[in-house]
Amino acid sequence: MSFKTVSTSEAPSAIGPYSQAIAAPPFLFLSGCIPLDAATGNIVEGGIEEQTRQALKNLGAVVKAGGGEINKVVKTTVFLKDMNDFQKINAVYAEFFGDHKPARSAVEVARLPKDVLVEVEAIALI
Repeated sequence: MSFKTVSTSEAPSAIGPYSQAIAAPPFLFLSGCIPLDAATGNIVEGGIEEQTRQALKNLGAVVKAGGGEINKVVKTTVFLKDMNDFQKINAVYAEFFGDHKPARSAVEVARLPKDVLVEVEAIALI
């Protein structure tokens, strides 16, 4: 099986020993995307909506860099710090994906990298 590492400056660099994504055709496996600004490396200001929007923006950049499209995302996992934010995350998520509705899991976790409020990972077709 042939695969390649995917990397783009349009999303934050990995903050550990992992890749932004791995392309293993026909699949693209994305690492968790957190709400860091790609230019500064800082967590975006604001609450859960702003953080979700930025995490999804980063996810979109990595999908594109890997040769995919948002409408070819088949599965996401959303990790959230507080399940009480579920409806707010859903609203931003629905705005981002539009009519496309990938399979999804959402789980509350005790802590996320850099103490962000949300992280999203995905699998897409390329």
